[in-house]
Amino acid sequence: MSQQTARRGGAVWALVITSVAGFMAALDNLVVTTALPSIREDLGGALHDLEWTVSAYTLTFAVLLMFGAALGDRFGRRRLFLAGLAVFTGASAAAALAPGIDSLIAARAVQGAGAAVMMPLTLTLLTAAVPAAKRGMAYGIWGAVNGLAVASGPLVGGTLTEHISWQWIFWLNVPLGLALLPLARLRLAESHGTGAPLDIPGTLLASGGLFGIVYGLVRGPADGWTGGLVLTGLFAGTVLLTGFVLYSARAKNPMLPMRLFRSRAFSGINAASLLMFLGMFGSIFLLSQYMQGVLGYSPTEAGLRMLPWTGMPMLVAPIAGILADRVGGRPVVAAGLFLQALGLGCMAVVATADASYAAQLPALIISGIGMALFFAPASHLVMSSVRPQEQGIASGANNALREVGGALGIAVMASIFAAQGGYETGQTFVDGMRPALVTGSAVVALAGVAALLIPTRRRTEREPAPVEPAPVLETAAR
Repeated sequence: MSQQTARRGGAVWALVITSVAGFMAALDNLVVTTALPSIREDLGGALHDLEWTVSAYTLTFAVLLMFGAALGDRFGRRRLFLAGLAVFTGASAAAALAPGIDSLIAARAVQGAGAAVMMPLTLTLLTAAVPAAKRGMAYGIWGAVNGLAVASGPLVGGTLTEHISWQWIFWLNVPLGLALLPLARLRLAESHGTGAPLDIPGTLLASGGLFGIVYGLVRGPADGWTGGLVLTGLFAGTVLLTGFVLYSARAKNPMLPMRLFRSRAFSGINAASLLMFLGMFGSIFLLSQYMQGVLGYSPTEAGLRMLPWTGMPMLVAPIAGILADRVGGRPVVAAGLFLQALGLGCMAVVATADASYAAQLPALIISGIGMALFFAPASHLVMSSVRPQEQGIASGANNALREVGGALGIAVMASIFAAQGGYETGQTFVDGMRPALVTGSAVVALAGVAALLIPTRRRTEREPAPVEPAPVLETAAR
């Protein structure tokens, strides 16, 4: 009995530690958005500098996620989790102390690198600590905490910026990180993966390709789309990413095995995740500035007024889990994505230079319900789309594609905004934001179509592994 109690206690500690670490990493995706006007006022910087303040984190996070998971598999997941957490915590302090916009962007890039090592290992460490029969519930809690972090980012950032200073959106991570480090060292068990060689060529190809494309998209509005560096970045990025796909299809131990995409379930949920984050991140990037710069709300007021969108997962996620148990994850995720698309479309219609909050509220509520329906079952769909021994790779790939979507979303929608409007007046801001929101709505609707490609529950069930039957994961609930 004592041994069973010890195992249960270990699982609880693993859930707490990995959920808090995941919360920190996910929070920093969007916590900066409501602080952007204050950062711009204190440190200066043009539109592309503000983009990089967000994208430097999401980009390094995205391109190093799968490499971070591979490092953990080879050298020890707990060991690398601790290393990633330490880097993330230190870089958060450096961001808070940044004297200028360039040093802030650099600290954000290092912060993303630490998160890239830490984040994918949270799910593999959790899987190792929790019995197979209870993993569905554990994944649900982990996913809900991460979804809440992304959703609450604008409110947390706005509140800290207004009542203390924008630097505290980064100082917040330091005590949490310092508290987690000894807990993780004492309470998490060490584990290893297959010990396959690290995929250095694949990492370099993916990193270089994504950086080139995002650089070109970010610099395009300022330098002109025919500028030499812009065209070079876009062309070189496309070539390198094509090379990454071709290389990974032939490599013996690739960072991202292309064979996984032969599964409609894996391809569908990852395409949906990438497109969802593309539309959502780009929209929040602009809407948080719209509420402050055009409508005149304070950072806290802006964060509170976005709560019907960003805070809805707290209310709807349990209902989404029940629905997913009854009808399967595919229809719930697809419905959520179409509602998110509808909400963004409605916001594009009602947004004006003097729009009332009552006019915006229905669009925010619809978007919030859609977000909640997506987050609740999406992580479980990812993990159940592959064999148990492939779950580490699947987790890293899905998180990477989400972050890629976020970085691309900010770059694409800011480019549309800059081409159609600007910061000169409230009306010019609205003129740029509206077509960007329409684009975001269309992209998220396309994500809904991708979700419909996911096979039904019975068709995605795998043959049972010797110890851990995959159907248990499928039926254990989100």
